[in-house]
Amino acid sequence: MSDAIDLKSLTLPKLEALMAEWGQPRFRAGQLFEWMHQKQVGAFDEMTNLPAALRRTLGERCTLSVLTVRRRLVSRLDGTQKFLFGLPDGETVECVLMKYKHGNSLCISTQVGCKMGCRFCASTLLGLSRNLTPGEMLEEVYAAQRESGERVGSIVLMGIGEPLDNFDNVMDFLEILSSPRGMNLSLRHVSLSTCGLVPRIYDLMERKTQVTLSISLHAPNNALRDKLMPVNRRYPVEELMKACRDYFAHTGRRVSYEYSLIGGVNDTEECARELAALLRGQVAHVNLIPINEVKEREFRKGSRARIERFQSILTQNKINATVRRELGADINAACGQLRREERGAQNGC
Repeated sequence: MSDAIDLKSLTLPKLEALMAEWGQPRFRAGQLFEWMHQKQVGAFDEMTNLPAALRRTLGERCTLSVLTVRRRLVSRLDGTQKFLFGLPDGETVECVLMKYKHGNSLCISTQVGCKMGCRFCASTLLGLSRNLTPGEMLEEVYAAQRESGERVGSIVLMGIGEPLDNFDNVMDFLEILSSPRGMNLSLRHVSLSTCGLVPRIYDLMERKTQVTLSISLHAPNNALRDKLMPVNRRYPVEELMKACRDYFAHTGRRVSYEYSLIGGVNDTEECARELAALLRGQVAHVNLIPINEVKEREFRKGSRARIERFQSILTQNKINATVRRELGADINAACGQLRREERGAQNGC
């Protein structure tokens, strides 16, 4: 059914429009929506308060995004769970369930692969295959909860892919996720990470979604960021910082900066001082991340002393900075690695 309607990807207003087109009463859309996103059933036959004729029509003309578990790894160190999910077309994506004192956080993918080309990232090694649909992103959340038996309290769009490169689908995902008739997750508990697609940051700003904007920065100047992140050649640091200041002024939401520390590359004291100067005056938080080493990349993690010194320089300059706790170290919890291993096995590598 290549022309089948991806029902789980429809927001409630779009679902109401579809039911009206089919001559169904409006309340049928609400019933359908609740079956998919509140009760999270996997088949139309389970939607028992719908007429049998409507269920038959749904089965003939529509599809429900349901992911299958290809691999599931559980860390013996901290209980972090990593999933490799199979999509209906045979592609795969990853997500990671992390346990914190405040609750469970799920890092999900927004694309199958990534075209941004960041030099330290495993997700870009296989390029971009396609965007994920809203239903597939939602199913990452639902499937992770089903498989783990754990409730997800917050979501991070920081897995495989660039969320703002899949803007419309991500916006529909957020609308469905936060609907009172669905999972009803406040978007204040959602973080969206971007490598810096400046025009889309402004588009997100106009939506006033209440998500936390997280910038994958990783360098304090254009020269170094150009080498690490090709996107910087199109949207340099100055443009990105202006967009972040405008985002805060317009939404009142603090911007978070992700900074992966690469030994001898961007973890020097000079880089720390440059970063402090770059962010001075902003209401911001810096999340320092000891880099996840990827065997195909040449970058390596710096010493704990260098990491602590970098953080100290930031805090001395009144920049709020924390070092991210390393979770799932024994299961390669960095995104992109399981998918790459799976593709390599399929190709006989």
